[in-house]
Amino acid sequence: MQTPIETPRSRTLDACFLGPYGENDALLEKLVVEFLRDHVYWRRNFHPEDPPAISTAAAQHPDYQAFEARMRRELHQLSAQLKKSVPFHSPRYIGHMASDLLLPGLAAQILTLPYNPNNVSEDAAPVTVELEVKVGLQLAGMLGYANDPQRRDCAFGHLTSGGTVANYQALRLALAQKAFPVALLAAGAPDIALPDDSWQAFNLHPQAATALLDRWQQWLAQATTAERRHWQGRVREQRIEQLGLVEFFAAHPTLKVPKVLAPITAHYSWSKGCKLLGLGRAQLELLPERGMRIDVDALEQTLDRCRREHQPVLLAVAVMGTTEYGTVDPIDAVVAARERAVAHGLGFAVHVDAAWGGYLATLFRNEDGSLRTRDEVASGFHHFPSPAVYSAIAALGDTDSVTVDPHKLGYLPYGAGAFICRDHRAVELLSEAADYVFHAEAPKDGKPFDFMGRYRNLGQYIPEGSKSGATVAGVYVTHKVLPLDHAHFGCLPAQTIRSAETFHARALRFADELQDAVHALVPFAPDSNLVCFALNPHGNRNVAVANAFVRRLHDELRIDPSRPLQDKQFFGSVTSLRPEVLGEAETRRILDALQLDPRSLGEDGGDKLMILRHTLMNPYLIDHENGISYIDRYFEYLAARIRTLLA
Repeated sequence: MQTPIETPRSRTLDACFLGPYGENDALLEKLVVEFLRDHVYWRRNFHPEDPPAISTAAAQHPDYQAFEARMRRELHQLSAQLKKSVPFHSPRYIGHMASDLLLPGLAAQILTLPYNPNNVSEDAAPVTVELEVKVGLQLAGMLGYANDPQRRDCAFGHLTSGGTVANYQALRLALAQKAFPVALLAAGAPDIALPDDSWQAFNLHPQAATALLDRWQQWLAQATTAERRHWQGRVREQRIEQLGLVEFFAAHPTLKVPKVLAPITAHYSWSKGCKLLGLGRAQLELLPERGMRIDVDALEQTLDRCRREHQPVLLAVAVMGTTEYGTVDPIDAVVAARERAVAHGLGFAVHVDAAWGGYLATLFRNEDGSLRTRDEVASGFHHFPSPAVYSAIAALGDTDSVTVDPHKLGYLPYGAGAFICRDHRAVELLSEAADYVFHAEAPKDGKPFDFMGRYRNLGQYIPEGSKSGATVAGVYVTHKVLPLDHAHFGCLPAQTIRSAETFHARALRFADELQDAVHALVPFAPDSNLVCFALNPHGNRNVAVANAFVRRLHDELRIDPSRPLQDKQFFGSVTSLRPEVLGEAETRRILDALQLDPRSLGEDGGDKLMILRHTLMNPYLIDHENGISYIDRYFEYLAARIRTLLA
């Protein structure tokens, strides 16, 4: 077995979590009690001359006591029910994309909840709105975007309920940015250079579209009040947001509804997003994979076809850490394909869905935000990152927008997703007015741009109308305690990558040890900290039989609310390998390795191959303190269960 690369024992890591055994309960309790008392003092000192509204005698009243009794009873019942929850905190849990929560984020969220900030505007959340804008800048720096608010092209980001809503925001911004130059051209905007026709206007590079928007806003700033109102109105009437899809494309019959290009492994939120935005599911074109990573040749061919057919493209999506397999698309190659397409008159945005893998980027950043070399990143690992993965992640700064989920590999409570775009100026296209809540002073000629001032009216730009400032506080404080570079936050994903490498090596050894009982295979070498494992009983040739066997194994690994939690030794998950995703060559390779007959595909529900899926997030999978490898224990358990089932 490949042994994990030893690193000095990090006591900082030991302070990060409540711990599998609740080891840091005293620390969390001390923090919660301290800041609850602080909150109460704040209330009492707001206007100390105001008398208490609840008398000290109230607690003795029968109605008060009855209410307290009901509340205690329901809370105790809830507490009892919650004991049936999934033990994400335990190193025995290696299923879905969840683990123990970072104490700074958990404590900051608990601390902030009684203040109840609503991050729609500074009227409702004067503190946490500003923190949210700063979180966007923190994440931008991690990704390689410009994050200095003094720069005209500074990035902008905000939190969402999850990666799904962040992906919706990516679609929304890409469409607004793509259609705006067409609106300018249709309105006959004066005194600025415009594209020659609607096709050219609809196919600008996103940076060119942003630059055009910037020039337009500069022209408006110099215009008289009457001119400004006139031309703002004319352009507004031509915008896709005003007309809707039907009327916009009716007004521009030479244009078609644009396509969204995504790998076939893309999250289902892209299908939902196309429907929600009104583009339609038919506009989402899923491209084939090569080794569970987008086939760049297929992307190039699709772009060439779109150019020949005069078919616009809205967005090309690359995935950094697929939900099923943790694989990383060649982001650098997708960006390069876009640049070649733009040179031939086909412009579109590039978005990276890094909901899972986004925080891996911390391993690639120095403390000053600069990019580390591959050798520097690789020094703590056996195989990570491959040259392809390094090039992909290094190219994040060349994309137009990214989705990241702090509630996944950021180890923070649900729901904390994030959307980050490369250039904040584009976000102006999403602005929505509401006089009752947004009333910032209009910019004056010669006055320097106030980045923080603009985005304190956050609700103008985000999909939500209300959202929790407590979530923001949790993310912000975590990033301050653990800055987003390799020396700080990067210690966490580094630990998980080492665990994944150890798990992968142990899986290969397991396949040799149990070759008399099962054929076992890691279908794809892991790009991140997610490892899949395919199994087929020795002598079986039928896919449906192999699937039934894996399902029986998974029955031993999944949550079962009808049984005591302690009955389960380990918790894992499953996914599937589909021929339409794998392609013919990969399907045959995997089935041959498992000694399964390809002709059995499609028989008796065997239209896909079920496999075990392991997310290796918990930092204590290898417990150096007690000399325990939960990875070894898992494979010992798996071997015993397999032999029992086969017997």
